[in-house]
Amino acid sequence: MKEEKDRKPSMGKKLTRRESREAAFLTAFAATFEPEMPSLPADEAQPEVDAFAKQLLAAMQNHAEELDAIITSHLKGWTLNRVPRVSLVALRLALAEMKYGEEQKAGVAINEAVELVKKYGADTDYQFVNGLLGAVAREQEESVEPQC
Repeated sequence: MKEEKDRKPSMGKKLTRRESREAAFLTAFAATFEPEMPSLPADEAQPEVDAFAKQLLAAMQNHAEELDAIITSHLKGWTLNRVPRVSLVALRLALAEMKYGEEQKAGVAINEAVELVKKYGADTDYQFVNGLLGAVAREQEESVEPQC
């Protein structure tokens, strides 16, 4: 919203993964205001949602309770309702990608979530998002490592 406002992918152009994540983020964020009919404000260009973005959105929707439970279990002295909306959507999207994405690359999902929060959120919210997602990623690594 702050930058690249005039840059809209042309029809038929394949989106980069970053553009797909941003389109999924914007769609999911809009849905938090009007869950039945998500749409962006009239002055914003509608994001083009490709197959990757649709897969992220589907994973986020299909596993919403589980993703919220993961987020809630990592909140210290906070409730889910107190988490800024931009951060919450970025957390849900990143966790959906980390757990259910085809590549399941935690580092990439975390970095992209941090960049989205830097772009759309408050000045220091990205630190919270980075810390929470990093903790989840470390726990995932520990649970996958073979026992000696």
